Amino acid sequence: MSASEQTYDVVVIGGGPGGSSVSSFVAMRGHSVLLLERERFPRYQIGESLLPATINGVCAMLGVTEELKNANFTYKLGGCYRWGRHSEPWSFTFGPSTIFPGTEAFAYQVERMKFDQILLDNARRKGVEVREQHTATGVIRERGRIAGVEYTDAEGNPGTVKARWVVDASGNRTNISRTVGERVYSKFFQNVALFTYFEDGKRLPAPNSGNIFCEAFGEGWFWYIPLTPKLTSVGAVVAREHADKLQQAPEKAMEYFIDQTRIVKDLLAPAHRVTEGPYGQFRIRKDYSYANTRFWTPGAVLVGDAACFIDPIFSSGVHLATYSGLLAARAINGVLDEGLSEERSFQEFELRYRREFSNFYQFLMAFYDMDKDLDSYFWDARKVLNTEESMNDAFIRIVSGTAEDGEPLFRTAREFLESRAGVGDVFLKAYTGASNPMAESAPAAQNPGGFDAEAFMRDFRHGIVEVISQGKGGGRRRVEKPLLPDGLIPSEDGLSWAEPA
Repeated sequence: MSASEQTYDVVVIGGGPGGSSVSSFVAMRGHSVLLLERERFPRYQIGESLLPATINGVCAMLGVTEELKNANFTYKLGGCYRWGRHSEPWSFTFGPSTIFPGTEAFAYQVERMKFDQILLDNARRKGVEVREQHTATGVIRERGRIAGVEYTDAEGNPGTVKARWVVDASGNRTNISRTVGERVYSKFFQNVALFTYFEDGKRLPAPNSGNIFCEAFGEGWFWYIPLTPKLTSVGAVVAREHADKLQQAPEKAMEYFIDQTRIVKDLLAPAHRVTEGPYGQFRIRKDYSYANTRFWTPGAVLVGDAACFIDPIFSSGVHLATYSGLLAARAINGVLDEGLSEERSFQEFELRYRREFSNFYQFLMAFYDMDKDLDSYFWDARKVLNTEESMNDAFIRIVSGTAEDGEPLFRTAREFLESRAGVGDVFLKAYTGASNPMAESAPAAQNPGGFDAEAFMRDFRHGIVEVISQGKGGGRRRVEKPLLPDGLIPSEDGLSWAEPA
């Protein structure tokens, strides 16, 4: 049978974390999956700082825990920030990982070329047919639904493939998402990132040495991600008005921005920039914050950056990609295995995905909106009441997506953070004084404000406790309640939706 005549249960476009995750979870239920990836792995990708839900939830469910451990990725306990009123850096931890190593309250800093390869190879082992250097060029429509994909192979030959569902996990440059809905941009997060890589930069004192460090400065803020003992990812996030300058002279722009910082400048003092290989160039990302008006349509579903993107400050990109991949797999398997209707199963997917995106979006708005000592255009423009965000009703509706679930929309930074028990406390207290993670007495800086990882997971990211619990395995999980009275819950193995008992 030729490729143009083949039919699969699912065709996935894109082999990144979202595409690999959804492919594996559908194949683990015995369904046929074809994954089309336009590049040849390993390939470069941004997004190296991960969150516990990805490592200890989704990745554990995928069965790659030992592989990740053996990859010797940098162990990440939380984050350190020079941000807000307090002029000294402060930190938070995901939980008591220094006391109980191996618990769910940790993550990794990863080289995406290695991390993504692990997930894609795992998809192959789960039974997914992976075709690299195959580019999706369009979709096939039949009887009012999307029914397949048009593509070109590595030699440029055209082909078609039929499927019951098409999953678009092709990232922010997707050319498929517009067949599902319209991309709408936020008026608040309109930033551009200039980033590159350095070797031999300093590390924070242990046990914070593996944490991401972020420092605010006049024109924006920096990230500093320790990928290996030698390699560091360094990026400046500034207003979109700087985009042309960054493209014309990125090295001078980076030198200027570094010189405006205090701590990042010191950390990079002994370092030198990588100039060869995949890490040897300056890169710019300027797609801002957006969300699609729809995340699914009959026969097709969007995951990861194909559906929405916020901002790099709290490392939400890979988390949203892998979590939405799991949610999409549950929707597909719910129809194939549980006899659920497509509409009901995928509405549950969209409800939970938008809720997760909305939580991050509103939290990050609150984080940017907190009072600053810095007096500049960048920070003035990010005072929410000074922007059009409060009148940006269309985008807010798209972000929340589900007014009926009672999720409050953003009002003020303080009100939002106070409503998030645990995570709100630690960030509010950081502005009135916190321990200094740069000091040698670092253990005292572990937990300013008494951060409670369980409260963080329970109150800030609804549903992630369930994912981590599923990833840990061993015995029956607690009975979960649906988000809405007529909603669905995860099945016993976590791979599909099911009716509540």
